[in-house]
Amino acid sequence: MFRSLYTAASGMMAQQMNLDNIANNLSNSSTAGFRRRRLQFQDLLYQDLIMPGAAATQQTTVVAGLQIGLGTRAAASEIVQMQGDYSMTGNPLDLTVQGQGFFQVTLPSGETAYTRSGAFHLDAQGNVVTSDGNPIEPSITIPNGATSITIGSDGTVSVTTPGQQAAQQVGAIQLALFPNPGGLNSVGKNLFLATTASGDPILGTPGGSEGLGTIEQGVLEQSNVNVVEEFVQMILAQRSYEANSRVVQAADQMFQTLNNLGR
Repeated sequence: MFRSLYTAASGMMAQQMNLDNIANNLSNSSTAGFRRRRLQFQDLLYQDLIMPGAAATQQTTVVAGLQIGLGTRAAASEIVQMQGDYSMTGNPLDLTVQGQGFFQVTLPSGETAYTRSGAFHLDAQGNVVTSDGNPIEPSITIPNGATSITIGSDGTVSVTTPGQQAAQQVGAIQLALFPNPGGLNSVGKNLFLATTASGDPILGTPGGSEGLGTIEQGVLEQSNVNVVEEFVQMILAQRSYEANSRVVQAADQMFQTLNNLGR
């Protein structure tokens, strides 16, 4: 019975973490470029009372054995890379990647981060930056007084300035692709960092032969959180937590009965 208490407690702690993950997904349902996470569980060690395949007699072996599980734990939180919905904004610096790929951002430390959020802005020097002021990589500077900004599906950035009829190219956006995007490290602020699990980034031109997606201007990718699905998962987590708590209550009642035998 002691074993049942700890086993049920592990299930309750796992579902508590599951609910924490669901809460994070729901709280970011309006975050541009957010990627929802899905918790994955695995069973814990087993107590082998009778090993499967053990000798029953000299001629026979135990077919199934007797193993008692010791509960569960959260093993991983998988990043779901499904595309989010599109929102037409008309802002020339709102960009979305239609397909695979991440925008590159240079952090103050000099490290390169990656994001699916294409809500960019201009700083005082005309550099294209994120809302936190981190410049896009490779850096792109829009001339002062530019009357229009055009970004092609291949990432080419062109502007027109007063007194010029022809547009001039001022830079090009590169995208990064990872062998395992699920292995990226989420660091907040819509940013990911590369890890040994994600593999080294593959850089290229949007829509190129590397399998990178194309860029759409004036469109913003929304969160890929499905609110209805998250509510369903929340109900399942509640019911699982409740079932494990019932096991704790049942084990407690059995202990109480055992303690009363000597009275």
